[in-house]
Amino acid sequence: MSKINSDKTYDLVCIGGGIMSVTHALLLKILNPACKILILERLSETGQESSKTMNNAGTGHAGNCELNYTKVKEDGSLDISKALEVSHDFELTKQFWSYLIKEDFLSHPDAFVFPTPHCSWVHDEKQVRLLKKRYEAMKSHVEFEDMEYTEDFDSMREWFPLIMRNRNENEPLAATRVTHGTEIDFEKVTESFTNLLKNKFDVDILLNHDVEDVNRTAEGWTVEGKIRSEDKSFGFETEKIFIGAGGGALLLLQKSEIEEHEHYGGFPVSGKWLVCQNEELIKKHDAQVYSKASGNNPPMSAPHLDTRHIDDKKALLFGPFAGFSTKFLKKGSSLDLPYSVSFENIPTYWGVFWKNLNLTRYLVEQVVTGKDAQMDELRKFIKDAKSEDWKMQTAGQRVQILKQSKAEGALLEFGTEVVSNTDGTVTALLGASPGASTAVKIALDIIKQEYPDLLNSDEVKTKLDRMIPFWNKPVEGNEDEFRKTRKQCLEKLDLTLTA
Repeated sequence: MSKINSDKTYDLVCIGGGIMSVTHALLLKILNPACKILILERLSETGQESSKTMNNAGTGHAGNCELNYTKVKEDGSLDISKALEVSHDFELTKQFWSYLIKEDFLSHPDAFVFPTPHCSWVHDEKQVRLLKKRYEAMKSHVEFEDMEYTEDFDSMREWFPLIMRNRNENEPLAATRVTHGTEIDFEKVTESFTNLLKNKFDVDILLNHDVEDVNRTAEGWTVEGKIRSEDKSFGFETEKIFIGAGGGALLLLQKSEIEEHEHYGGFPVSGKWLVCQNEELIKKHDAQVYSKASGNNPPMSAPHLDTRHIDDKKALLFGPFAGFSTKFLKKGSSLDLPYSVSFENIPTYWGVFWKNLNLTRYLVEQVVTGKDAQMDELRKFIKDAKSEDWKMQTAGQRVQILKQSKAEGALLEFGTEVVSNTDGTVTALLGASPGASTAVKIALDIIKQEYPDLLNSDEVKTKLDRMIPFWNKPVEGNEDEFRKTRKQCLEKLDLTLTA
């Protein structure tokens, strides 16, 4: 087998061609045009794993409707810090997109971002009380000052008529709504960024390049692997590496042998959705409606009925339902999970297993659950849902973070996490939701690890202030500027403004 050794060396190699890598590369090239970047993607197109439209929830996660982002504390009060954090991070994404449109780097935002109200909806007395408490806690913050709350039957029938059909007016029901919510086709965003990087920023993007190993050298790192479409190997030299390979990031992080990887593990979960086949039903719903996960089920199981746009066509999805596979990528290997287990992280896997038996129970139940039971879950949202109108479809593969904490021992995390070595030459992104929505904030965090001096430059700070006004500024104390900036972003992105 022949081997290609490129005559090019790079400042940065990004492994994976999804929304994270292309956002990171684009932001870095704008801030530092001289940076030589290579993106390596194992498939024949970018954005075909977690960034693919059907493989993620498509929600512009902003903390508006996701009930698992607000926790009830031991004293009965609500902790809304996670919702505020996610809201802030998604605002940065909108600010960056707006800048790209203003500078004519992007056009036609209506091709990838869609105005879609974000609603929370509950249907028992305890949850009604909690939703009202959530609304009151959030409404006092400028990020959520446009949120509406109602227990009025007719108002809910106006907001989501399909859910309210055939319901009794005496049922304990409540809902919140934010009208400037969004639904996003992250595959289209990835495609647009890919073209922009190739055509205007001179970034090399190689497809069908499957990275198998990374190794430290005296000068930096080598990235090696196979070209899937040919009988050839490849090798590139680089100063720094970003591993943005979705579920595959953990295995490559382990190949780097940096000390920081040692106690991390990954738990793969596949997602499934009921996809509506009835065009009349699809027309009757225009919102993303999130409810509460049942019982002790994990946060990722929170059910939602969503308006989506898939393959340029309006769609209606309900889920998610979970499946299990030992693959870390949808188009990965069944040996991914076994290969990820090492002497260093066995205690992490074992500790997480015993502390999360409810997750194991949930996954076993989901794997053996048939369509009849899944339709019963849907009928909690749409009472007269007919089985023939809905088809089950497997979506993306997610790898949840397993890690060790000195204070709490082995932990299962449901968010995203940046892992970097001390010199910032290897950085990896692990985890799942709300990753894509917060890609710009994550990219900034990665650049801080890779190029700390860059973000300390007055010139770069001034550029960032113009591009992403709240990149380094709190909302608290700057409420009027935040309102103005949000309004400008909504206008640039052709999104519905709150009345």
